[in-house]
Amino acid sequence: MSRRSGGRKSKVALRAAPLDESKKPIHPGESGGRYKPFTQDEISAVIENIFRILEEIGFNEATPHCIETCLDYGAKLGKDGRLKMPRDIVEKAISESDRNLILHGQDPRHDLHVNGSRVYFATGGAAVMIADSSTKTYRDSTSQDLYNMARIVDTCDNIHLFQRTCVLRDIDDNFAMDLNTTYNSIMGTAKHVGASWTHSEHLEKTLKMLHLVAGGEENWRKRPFVSQSNCFVVPPMKFAEESLECLRIAVEGGMPVLLLSAGQAGATAPPCLAGTVSQAWAECLGGLVYVNAIKSGAPAILGTWPFVSDLRTGAMSGGSPEQGILSAACAQVGNFFDLPMGTGAGMSDSKLPDFQGGAEHASNVAVTALSGANIIYESAGMYASLLSACPESILLDNDALGACMRMVKGLTVNKETLGFDVIKDVCLNLKGHYLGSDQTLDVMQTEYIYPEFYNRLSPGDWHDAGKPEALSIATQKTEEILSTHFPTHISEEIDNKIREKFPIHLSKKAIGR
Repeated sequence: MSRRSGGRKSKVALRAAPLDESKKPIHPGESGGRYKPFTQDEISAVIENIFRILEEIGFNEATPHCIETCLDYGAKLGKDGRLKMPRDIVEKAISESDRNLILHGQDPRHDLHVNGSRVYFATGGAAVMIADSSTKTYRDSTSQDLYNMARIVDTCDNIHLFQRTCVLRDIDDNFAMDLNTTYNSIMGTAKHVGASWTHSEHLEKTLKMLHLVAGGEENWRKRPFVSQSNCFVVPPMKFAEESLECLRIAVEGGMPVLLLSAGQAGATAPPCLAGTVSQAWAECLGGLVYVNAIKSGAPAILGTWPFVSDLRTGAMSGGSPEQGILSAACAQVGNFFDLPMGTGAGMSDSKLPDFQGGAEHASNVAVTALSGANIIYESAGMYASLLSACPESILLDNDALGACMRMVKGLTVNKETLGFDVIKDVCLNLKGHYLGSDQTLDVMQTEYIYPEFYNRLSPGDWHDAGKPEALSIATQKTEEILSTHFPTHISEEIDNKIREKFPIHLSKKAIGR
């Protein structure tokens, strides 16, 4: 009995000991791509359809700058005023694109190498409400909420990029809202940040703030740590004037861009999912042509984010199985083109963290990650089909995302992992189990991932522990983070300079200073 107890204690101690980064069971950027929704013949048909849409249908309402720049690149302006893009210029843009894109963090430890079928998880969604899981109520989202969620993400190993999670509804002025969205995000986390702007002038002013943080424009251009999420297209196949201008400013300012197409199947995109994928990729590739026409090789992520309609009501259904398959299919096309791509998966139609929410979050992220999507946005904390965000759910989803990444990593097959000698030892020496084998102890942390909040206790141990629930534990952890974790990667000196020049709404006390 003492030997068994000692062995158990040693295992517990081993499991509790912090792991060297290289030995962790999962890492940011594990390679996916094993799941392929399309057969080879099917994806060939989709690719042909994409090029045909661009060449024969094209885009309506391009701006004069977009028309002039794209015509110089080789696009055609039809008699109907639509900007059409022959296959050869689209392939030219694809060939010129940055295939080894790095999304920089303010801390280089958080740099993301976006290429091949590497997988990363991000927040996102721009919710207008906050879900309070304790009171089961909703309220308007605020500046403090965005800063708080950035701080929570800063502590999450399995969320690699912080994309704006909510709208600052306590700020009425559009410029102040855009600026403070970026400020609150970069103050809350040293990871790469994604933000958006409603007007190009707002972006120009925000870039000056980012230059201050970076230590000058030259430093910013070397390591841009904020990217622009840009809905440059209004599906189906119509450009958005102000967004195109924001896109131009970002490209010229050295800011990576996420080219977003967010059609809704059955509403602003075809009801059949293969057509939805085709339109989304055609729209994003049209944006890529414009980006490369402005500056060849400018950092761009192809943001194919088609959503799903519940065709009974017309309402968005972000938690549907069709959402997962759409996002996975878009990822397979991205792998075909070998382009950095991002898509949305992991939001729920549920209103609060519950069984429905967990099931929809995990299933849609898993299938999308296994398909090799480079960045999976909206993968944590989003409910009511993106209308609300739940801070404590970010922690719960961090556990789920770790499990998804473990699936992406898959199995390692070699002489050691096949374990013939271990099997032989246990069987022929009548040991009866592998619990005490050296291999079991060696891989218990490197082969297996353990959740922080999800419960694996036996019923008896669970009862003795007071019947803990994951949501309650996550709520307590959220309160602990928000009372103690105030990132200081941006110095007080720089923060003071920002406050002298720009209308910052969060008080210094709110950021722990």
